[in-house]
Amino acid sequence: RMAAAPPSYCFVAFPPCSKDGLVVFGKNSARPRDEVQEVVYFAAAEHDPGSKVECTYIEIEQVPKTHAVVLSRPSWLWGAEMGANEHGVCVANEAVVTREPASESEALLGMDLVRLGLERGATAKEALDVIVALLEEHGQGGNYYEDGSSCHTFQSAFLIVDRNEAWILETSGKYWAAEKITEGVKCICNQLSLTTKIDAEHPELRDYVKSQGWWNGDSDFNFSEVFSLADDHLACCSGRESLEKQGGDVSAQAMIDVLRDKDSGVCVDSESFLTTASIVSVLPQDPSFPCIHYFTGTPDPSRSIFKPFIFVDDVKLVPKVQSPSFGNDDPAKKIPRFQEKPDRRHELYKAHEWARSLLEKDQDKGQKLMRIMLDLEKQGLEAMEDILSRTEILDPAEVVDLFYDCVDTELKFFK
Repeated sequence: RMAAAPPSYCFVAFPPCSKDGLVVFGKNSARPRDEVQEVVYFAAAEHDPGSKVECTYIEIEQVPKTHAVVLSRPSWLWGAEMGANEHGVCVANEAVVTREPASESEALLGMDLVRLGLERGATAKEALDVIVALLEEHGQGGNYYEDGSSCHTFQSAFLIVDRNEAWILETSGKYWAAEKITEGVKCICNQLSLTTKIDAEHPELRDYVKSQGWWNGDSDFNFSEVFSLADDHLACCSGRESLEKQGGDVSAQAMIDVLRDKDSGVCVDSESFLTTASIVSVLPQDPSFPCIHYFTGTPDPSRSIFKPFIFVDDVKLVPKVQSPSFGNDDPAKKIPRFQEKPDRRHELYKAHEWARSLLEKDQDKGQKLMRIMLDLEKQGLEAMEDILSRTEILDPAEVVDLFYDCVDTELKFFK
């Protein structure tokens, strides 16, 4: 039996379930416990004709223009677990296991496709089209973990969201199906969820599954029944109930609360896996308001704080949540790969390790620190609510240092 896919959860809530004309997106990234995730920003860029882009394992053709992106990513790879672009598109990836074994041959990782979709798509649908075209051309495959001793491979599912709609895209090899969502609450996790409502699909999908003997063509075509391993397509999502309980009030805070919930299993803290980073994005349906993206940049959202980021020109970079770069000496770039594991911890990650040990050693002190941190987070959330309730247009100068200052303040508290 194949290794279980890491139990990440992604959510989206649309009006009428969410507050004041907002689309709210969230994801917990469950990954190997000791993996470091960094938060990185790449400005929009123009590229020369014929130029290439080096993804995690393979090089592909670059496009003439890439959008500005902010990403939360395992620091050894090129792609991302989750992120957003300057046009208010958010993408998150889920590793899934299907009845088709995922390829060990190095190709694009699901995480590379997250970044490629964000860099090349100005709407959710455009990002979806980019991802499926690249799947068709290059395929998916290669090790999902920084592990020299064994190759962990998965198929991919994606939640792709913009101010107007969301797409759930599920794949197996180069084959795929997608469902469009425009209202209510949706959750995807580490197993297939698409059933008979399919709004777009690979042109040869049905012929392919018939040729494999997985579907006879008579019954309704149910994607997860056809592609899941026998017992896999059970109810996935404990977090969805918590969001639905909010009754039309899903806000950034409500999404954060769901991501922090260990009892529901949404916040993973197990022997093999940990929620190594989290994101919440608020996308106002009215385009005159900015989208706001909150990142933790540290493991375990119940002990981390969500810090806001808004896209503006010349946004200030935040080296303190970026892992050290090893260039071409990086063991992830050399063949054979992952022969050693360098120390990828960034400054904020190290400060968190210290705070965690304090929580464990001295509960009173630890809880006092946590209260201060949550108060800091609350100030950030309130300031962002203020921005979204104003009538005047946001002055970019006001938020150019926003994420930088939040990280800086957090580090000062730890000192």
